[in-house]
Amino acid sequence: MRTDGDNWDIVSSVGRTALGVATFRALETARPDALIEDEFARWFVEAAADPHFVGLLADPSPLEDTPFFFPGFMGIRTKFFDGFFLSAAAAGVSQAVILAAGLDARAYRLDWPAGATVFEVDQSKVLEFKNEVLTEHGAHAKVDRRPVAVDLRDDWPAALAGAGFDPGRPSAWSAEGLLPYLPGAAHDALFERIDGLSAPGSRLAVDGFGNGADLRRFEAIREKYFPVNPFGDMDVAELFYEDERADPAVWLTGHGWSVDPFTLLELAADYGVPVPPLPEELADLTTRSTYVTAEK
Repeated sequence: MRTDGDNWDIVSSVGRTALGVATFRALETARPDALIEDEFARWFVEAAADPHFVGLLADPSPLEDTPFFFPGFMGIRTKFFDGFFLSAAAAGVSQAVILAAGLDARAYRLDWPAGATVFEVDQSKVLEFKNEVLTEHGAHAKVDRRPVAVDLRDDWPAALAGAGFDPGRPSAWSAEGLLPYLPGAAHDALFERIDGLSAPGSRLAVDGFGNGADLRRFEAIREKYFPVNPFGDMDVAELFYEDERADPAVWLTGHGWSVDPFTLLELAADYGVPVPPLPEELADLTTRSTYVTAEK
């Protein structure tokens, strides 16, 4: 269960979800029709040596019996945020901020323009693990990468400024797989701070489940339709907060941002990913799984 001020490393609590996401990116990368290419993801999983996730790398077949292959979902999500950053960079936005960066390797994977800077914000133990693995493998970022070790429930704008972030320049922000893990107050403060730090022309991409979603349903639905929990013995929903919070799309629109929403099924169609007929409960979850891009 979550507590105020809790923290984690890469194999515990919220940190372990980042390890799971890296596993699913690695599995998606290995597929012949992969939507993404992330050679770094496997390094992180192998270095962490979590038995469940290492086992899935060796044999992903248990996930293939699920109604919607989980790594394929992660491929869609990853491609969405990849495209967001590449589009922003092509439009001349040279300052990017990845909030709750986890084991994200976009600073190494994507082709950033000259002069771009990528700030990776996350807890110190997560960033330390990530840096150790990348150093061990001799990886080199394709951009000016600046890790920012801070908890997003704390004064992360000050830490970001200390790393050289310039609020006078347009920025591209991402909050990928983050929002349910924040208490309502921190969730709303996140958008207020992003808005206050964003010069005109800034962009933002977020994903979530929309207001009114019963996040505790996830484990019941998982047990009903998924023979194997993709996250092993961890109930991810136990890490979520369900207290009151603003709807991101509504909040951003009300603060002068131009907003474009998408559903998981719309993205799947755009990317040419076939989705089989789903049981009603799973189909409902796909419609509640929302993706938003916004421009100030």
